[in-house]
Amino acid sequence: MTRNGLLVLLLVDTILLAILELFFLPLRAGTVPIPVTVLVAIFTTPLLVVQASKLVHRRAAFAPLALWVVTIVVLGLMGPGGDLVLVQDWRALLLIAGGALPAAFALGGSLAIPGRK
Repeated sequence: MTRNGLLVLLLVDTILLAILELFFLPLRAGTVPIPVTVLVAIFTTPLLVVQASKLVHRRAAFAPLALWVVTIVVLGLMGPGGDLVLVQDWRALLLIAGGALPAAFALGGSLAIPGRK
């Protein structure tokens, strides 16, 4: 498989992870909210960014981060049937920050490596 094909597969994985993280965000154990998908976002989004920078070009590393944010915002605010999927409390902010901030740090790190294309 070519590098561009792997990048497309990585971007499809990004969309699927964002959908799963968003749909399982309201998970509860009784009355206690358990936002385990935030932990998934904290670990997977930076990995997707780093892998994208290794696969194609370090400037292509922004694609998983941008696609993840767009998927969360669009699907969260205009979900299936026009439903609001993104819960309106602290868990939504935690998901967005937990996915975007570590990925932004990984993006900065991949762009700052001298000598790489």
